[in-house]
Amino acid sequence: MTSAAAEPTGPDESAPTADPTAPAAGQGAGKPRRARGEQTRQLILETALRLFRERGYAETTMRAIAKEAGVAVGNAYYYFDSKEHLIQGFYDRNQAAHRAAAEEVLAAEKELAPRLRGVLHAGIDVNAPYHSFAATFFKSAAEPTSPLSPFSRESSPAREAAIAIFREVVEGSNAKLDPELRRELPELLWLGWMGVILFWVYDKSPGQRRTRRLIDGVVPLIDRLVSLSRLRVLRPALRQVLALIDSIRRDD
Repeated sequence: MTSAAAEPTGPDESAPTADPTAPAAGQGAGKPRRARGEQTRQLILETALRLFRERGYAETTMRAIAKEAGVAVGNAYYYFDSKEHLIQGFYDRNQAAHRAAAEEVLAAEKELAPRLRGVLHAGIDVNAPYHSFAATFFKSAAEPTSPLSPFSRESSPAREAAIAIFREVVEGSNAKLDPELRRELPELLWLGWMGVILFWVYDKSPGQRRTRRLIDGVVPLIDRLVSLSRLRVLRPALRQVLALIDSIRRDD
């Protein structure tokens, strides 16, 4: 499988030292320059995502992305050092889109279950256009040392943004939670979301209906478990689970 690191680069592909969209002296600067730069960046990202869908992640080169976007190869490398950085850009944009798609349900619902269900379905809606190349891409992202892994250091901004969505699910609900569980639950829900995404990647049902059914079936179970965690008799077991999670985290 071709990796971006192995992609050949020639002298014409080296990144320029200044913003290639910057105007010449006396032609304006500041906000217009940043706007043009952001437009170019988004054009390159959109083009890359289209080619990933059409050709596959491994088969799409930075040179092909630049050609399709109508920019110099050096310009593409100015905004994104590699295909991995393009995917990180996609992760960041994907999290912003997920939050926007979930805004209505988070504003309307106070019960934990409908808030969580709405956020999970919103995430599937946002990812739906990329299902066709998700399985191929996942082979790279699943490699433990890959910067594309959702658990990698490089993916930490997108990961924290995703956890923040689930934190909002919890904090904005009227659920009465054990304080320790309240602190840990957003990350646990994000880990569960990673499991849903893995199921979705390999879900071949029309419109990924099986993934939708999985969400609708799992959310009531999570809601029930959260409610039961308040029972005094279950608190020792809850403390053990949370202590185990904390010990695993400290070993990272």
